Amino acid sequence: MEFCKAIEQFLDYLQFVKNVSSHTLRNYRIDLLSLEKFAFQEISKETLSLEALDRMTIRRYLAYLHGQKKALRTVIRKMSTYRSFFSFLMKKNILSENPLEEIDSPKKRRTLPVTLSYDQLQLFFAAPDLSTCLGVRDRAMMELFYSSALRLSELVQLNKNDIDVIRKSVRVRGKGNKERIVPVTHTAIEWIGTYLHHPERKSNEGKKDVPIFLNHRGQRITARSIDRHFQKYLKQSGLVDKITPHVIRHTIATHWLEKGMDLKTIQMLLGHSSLGTTTIYTQVSMKLKREVYDKTHPRA
Repeated sequence: MEFCKAIEQFLDYLQFVKNVSSHTLRNYRIDLLSLEKFAFQEISKETLSLEALDRMTIRRYLAYLHGQKKALRTVIRKMSTYRSFFSFLMKKNILSENPLEEIDSPKKRRTLPVTLSYDQLQLFFAAPDLSTCLGVRDRAMMELFYSSALRLSELVQLNKNDIDVIRKSVRVRGKGNKERIVPVTHTAIEWIGTYLHHPERKSNEGKKDVPIFLNHRGQRITARSIDRHFQKYLKQSGLVDKITPHVIRHTIATHWLEKGMDLKTIQMLLGHSSLGTTTIYTQVSMKLKREVYDKTHPRA
């Protein structure tokens, strides 16, 4: 089979069977086309067959990425894409041998999450101009991030019918399109309500899935737009630390831990598939370390 046809078959599987997000689908396509382009240049044929893509070609491709000084996380992501791709081809009996079988992915250096103190968070939350509709929107987003530890992609996908004001909860579509119900604070509910009823908020009530957060044109806000606004508020707040929606997610997870919430509950709220991913927050909190140290050390 031609490599290009195998790519399209795999992407169709991801879209229609696995129901991955458009963002994930785009990244898979970019990674696979990158490998295809390199292989074409290496093999120099009019059409590229899957069989021609052997282990040595992939090793040379990895060396090429290293020579291009690609970030480690980029290389790891690409390798993850290729493993999924070739695994799919093996399951479908399109390939009889996996060219990645003896190739190890580079190891990711595990860095501790960046978190904020509560005072830093308050300073950052005070940055939006609340006299404008967009300022109220951004404050509502900040409160929701801190309330429920949502990922950026999860917040962008939220529709009005995902919010349950009575039960103070939100239905979230996480990675792999897995749904979970997450509690929302009374403060976040109030800010969302203020934004939704703001007289300057552009209405699109006639649509089937009405987004909660809109851009200035009345369309669903994008992740890139939120990141851009966060950078603006970071400069206004005078804080030097990098603040992104994911930093707020790390922050509330750490605060939950410091307040005594158990790791299993935090795992469920964050939508982590593995408890091991959640345990990293035990390494972040100096307050928690100090408390454990004082309780257990004979001379503390």
